[in-house]
Amino acid sequence: MKLTELQLDGLIGPTHNYAGLSAGNVASTSHRGDVSRPREAALQGLDKMAFVASLGIEQAIMPPHHRPDIDVLRSLGILGTDDDVLAAAQQENHALLAQVSSASAMWTANAATVTPSCDATDGRVHFTPANLRCKFHRAIEPAQTGRLLHAIFPDTSLFAHHAPLPGADQYGDEGAANHTRLVTSAGAVHLFVYGEHAQNASMPAPQFFPARQTYESSQAVARLHGIRNTVFAQQNPQAIDAGVFHNDVISVGTDQVLLMHEDAFVNPNDLLSQLQEKLGKQFTPLVVSRDALTIEEAVKTYLFNSQLVRTARGLELVAPMEAGNHPRSRSVIEQWIDVDGPIVACHYLDVRESMRNGGGPACLRLRVPLNDEELSQVTPGVRWSEDRHKTLRSWVERWYPETLSPADLADPTLGRNSQDALDALTTMLGLGAIYPFQL
Repeated sequence: MKLTELQLDGLIGPTHNYAGLSAGNVASTSHRGDVSRPREAALQGLDKMAFVASLGIEQAIMPPHHRPDIDVLRSLGILGTDDDVLAAAQQENHALLAQVSSASAMWTANAATVTPSCDATDGRVHFTPANLRCKFHRAIEPAQTGRLLHAIFPDTSLFAHHAPLPGADQYGDEGAANHTRLVTSAGAVHLFVYGEHAQNASMPAPQFFPARQTYESSQAVARLHGIRNTVFAQQNPQAIDAGVFHNDVISVGTDQVLLMHEDAFVNPNDLLSQLQEKLGKQFTPLVVSRDALTIEEAVKTYLFNSQLVRTARGLELVAPMEAGNHPRSRSVIEQWIDVDGPIVACHYLDVRESMRNGGGPACLRLRVPLNDEELSQVTPGVRWSEDRHKTLRSWVERWYPETLSPADLADPTLGRNSQDALDALTTMLGLGAIYPFQL
């Protein structure tokens, strides 16, 4: 069955800031306390979407979450008017204020795991929002993510929407950042990557940073979606401790191609053998040696956090400019682009504001493979067009602050402007009431 892979990109929100909340994410923690540029961040994200769409790829927009989330502060006993709550949070626990102000929902690779209808036993497209239980600032996202996915993919005869997995350590789920669908003429295989076995302490595990995805959660999502053909592989714990907090920092794949670092997985040769057996001779793994690029260099450049997309010309890579500016990373890419190879081009884009907070081009998008009927039922207002691009740029320039420092998070004007901006956005995109303040 012919599928179109819709790229659902997170629109970066107006409270984009550098709080350094994500231990294990080297870029995030290294920029803690810096002044951010929300307007520039959102415009960079929109320009990336426009470029991907220009390649002939179906593109759509996922709205930001409402931040700061004052309802979460109230649920923790900080009461009063909105202004009172923000002032109290700033005085009593600024770290908490930063957590409920995070714009991290922009990284839609963590929004959910998606299974196309042709791979599911019930013939529907399946969505399970990630519970993101590992980090508090992300664990408050799943309910809103679920509402957004329902609004964008509303036809329940075609789309199956599951609740997030239980928010316990045993079922830590980080979404599509740890999931890859590979396809050849032999069929489709869903590769689920996990950091640890929560119920088996004898298995290898990282020592310094948390393993955010568990084997148990990967199995649960595969069962919920009724996926016919799966492979489960463990991340290399040493890679996690080096800053590979998600698999998409060290591996990316689509169709018949899997790009990976030799230190990405535990028992990589066994994994490749399993995939070769299921996918046949068309399966094309491109393995980068540690001599060509160290794990630390892969994390620094986010080479593997590039988008790998199928265009009319073939597979093309959309990489962060940091990967192109680094001589060894660029050399790897140039070796991938070969006359007889599967990758025909690489494009380097500026998503610096997202990169400084720990997310590259692939973090900013969720892949949603759809057939023609399913694509026609996506809410029209979120689908990309040149006119939509112009309208969204004007919207960002109208509502977003140019700069944001940690002290600015307590400014009640920021929260009110964010709410008004999202009100205008939902009307623009035709999504209806999707935020708690609208319900």
